[in-house]
Amino acid sequence: MIGWIAAGAVAALTVHAGVNAMLLRRPPARPPATDRRVAVLLPLRDEAHRVEPCLRALLAQRGVPNLQILVLDDGSTDGTADLVRSIAGDGARLLTGAPLPAGWLGKPYACSQLAAEADADILVFVDADVVLAPHAVAAAVALLDEVDLISPYPKIIGQRLVQPLLQWSWLTFLPLRAMERSRRPSLAAAGGQFLAVKADAYAKAGGHAAVRDRVLEDIELARAVKRAGGRIALADGSALATCRMYASWRELVDGYGKSLWASFGSPAGAVAVVTLLVALYLLPLAAGPAGLACYLAGVAGRAVTARATGSRWFPDALAHPVSIAVFALLVAVSFRRRHRGELSWKGRPVE
Repeated sequence: MIGWIAAGAVAALTVHAGVNAMLLRRPPARPPATDRRVAVLLPLRDEAHRVEPCLRALLAQRGVPNLQILVLDDGSTDGTADLVRSIAGDGARLLTGAPLPAGWLGKPYACSQLAAEADADILVFVDADVVLAPHAVAAAVALLDEVDLISPYPKIIGQRLVQPLLQWSWLTFLPLRAMERSRRPSLAAAGGQFLAVKADAYAKAGGHAAVRDRVLEDIELARAVKRAGGRIALADGSALATCRMYASWRELVDGYGKSLWASFGSPAGAVAVVTLLVALYLLPLAAGPAGLACYLAGVAGRAVTARATGSRWFPDALAHPVSIAVFALLVAVSFRRRHRGELSWKGRPVE
């Protein structure tokens, strides 16, 4: 009986993911040119090994004549600044980051400095591991017609066992239209890899100063915009951007290790979420026909979200229980590192 209850719950979540997939905002294939002043803001710290494709894609943007590109070198020691100068020339403005003040984490402070130097109506934050299509910035601006902050989620490439869980999680568990209508800051999601926000809404929310000590500064910024009365939304950005967040398993463990602990609100919240995932997607597998039904419903959910976000579903979705098990392990690693005071990223402590 318990196995069939779990199968029913997973099937319901898969249906919810399908509804979300139909409701997910999608950018125009041919966005109109905009006369709005747009600033693309790119924070960098030791990114010489991968920033070139990102920067060249920014320089190739179309449909945004009033575009400025601001790049901040945040204490890099690998020649990042020299590489930016050689590639961008006068096409981008390179800033040198100030020393990190007490009470700030590195990325929020870098983004805050960039925003302070921008003279624009729209701020577009991009990470160094993102490569934009030529019409991506114009499309992001078009998506801001109805909301104040939009997060067009890129197509994630590489590390196909764990990374697809990012899109799967919010399509499966987050009611997208309710999130857009609700004023509750807790009902929010965003991805800092590619994020556009109206400059006045950003300022009203307090900018990155309002999230200065937050590991998940992207989600917290979206919440700050909601607190200030703004509207936020997610969108399918798979036709606009690709993102290879981690080049190796070690990088993935370090990346998730620094931030997963902050994703649940509290250790109790983490235990509750992981227990739910294990109870729905792992334990029922031993329950005979009910376990098979549960497995197939879980695979279907992964397939639905993969198709909706431009990812491959086969054979990745077939390993969904393994993905859940690895995710649970990464959560444990993150809390263990935090307990031991071992959280760091690019040479800086994260706390």
